[in-house]
Amino acid sequence: MEHEVDLAHLRREYAETGLDEVDAADDAMVQFRRWWDDAVASGLHEPNAMVVATVSPDGRPTLRTVLMKGFDGRGFTFFTNQASRKGADLAANPACGLLFPWHPLQRQVRVEGTATRLEAAEVEAYFRQRPRGAQVGAWASPQSQSIGSREDLEAAYAREDARFGPDAEVPVPPTWGGYRVAPESIEFWQGRYARLHDRLLYTRTEQGWERIRLAP
Repeated sequence: MEHEVDLAHLRREYAETGLDEVDAADDAMVQFRRWWDDAVASGLHEPNAMVVATVSPDGRPTLRTVLMKGFDGRGFTFFTNQASRKGADLAANPACGLLFPWHPLQRQVRVEGTATRLEAAEVEAYFRQRPRGAQVGAWASPQSQSIGSREDLEAAYAREDARFGPDAEVPVPPTWGGYRVAPESIEFWQGRYARLHDRLLYTRTEQGWERIRLAP
């Protein structure tokens, strides 16, 4: 590319309702549930899509979008191939970040925390809910590894599909599992006029959650 693409003119004014301390919950996960309910009610496409940031053993950050599959007071859960790059990163350094980019609502939620592996029973319960095609695909794909072609991947899927047969229960692959990210801090960002955005940062303490306002 010979010339820089100038994007200085791409901007919009934010005009949604603000985020005030008076209205915000004292508990960060309660506040997340409120915003989650808003995202779902708005018809937002895949509101559970979140960016997961990990760091490799040599200090290189990596980001990818995955689907959150649950949340409660303990944190946020997702499932993946634990032999993937994200799995290798989390094995070496369980500190990670999450980002929910709810752009149509002019909101985002940023999470910093620590990931731990889910117990086998929880992994099994979720795997049983997946469509059969996704179950077979978990066996066929050596996630994050180099493959020769799309045809090779589809051939691997066909082999695994035939190996299990149409009626047999597909077992959980040994490398497939889930994580729960226990939040240590959660920031709620709401776009406002003149770029005077609202930013409320919750930090977990022994007594619960401490909340402060950050400059935009």
